[in-house]
Amino acid sequence: MERPLRIGVFLLCLLPFGWLLYAVTAGELGPDPAEAIMHVTGEWALRILLLGLLISPLREWLGWGPLIKLRRMLSLYAFFYACIHLLTFCHVYVGWTPAILFEELAERPYITVGFAAWSMMLPLALTSTRGMQRRLRRNWQRLHRLVYPLAVLACIHVFWQARSDIGEAALYSGLVLLLLLWRVRRRLGTRTRGQARLST
Repeated sequence: MERPLRIGVFLLCLLPFGWLLYAVTAGELGPDPAEAIMHVTGEWALRILLLGLLISPLREWLGWGPLIKLRRMLSLYAFFYACIHLLTFCHVYVGWTPAILFEELAERPYITVGFAAWSMMLPLALTSTRGMQRRLRRNWQRLHRLVYPLAVLACIHVFWQARSDIGEAALYSGLVLLLLLWRVRRRLGTRTRGQARLST
């Protein structure tokens, strides 16, 4: 069951990219293909990031430990789509010119926030291997807590681009808030149980 599940999740996460490749070659991305690519990849980066955050609650609710093995794959797929999102922006709107990039970062807060979120994803992706986990030990877990602020920044990035229609951005933000509250509640519960054991 574990291996078919991982293969199925891998293929499902690849589907949006496959659809993009087809849409680009078939000319089905509308009058502004670059904007469509940025929109699709940005949304899927956030959706898959949310799925990665959902793994721990699901594992606890379902009582099925192997679910945790999907988290690394989901995190790397989120980074993959975020990279395509950023590369499309740099290629089409910045033209790989550092001066224009710095100008965009300084003048457009939603770009600044989005770039900050991607910058937080980079070290997480680079240290996602088991070897890095062994080398960093406790620091690995501390580093990977960056996923929480980067999820918040990603939601702010989406909100500031939403303009008049904020329904989808509000949905993503609400889900991130619920997932963060679940982790805070769980951490507080663990700390309370630990103090109770020490006092007995």
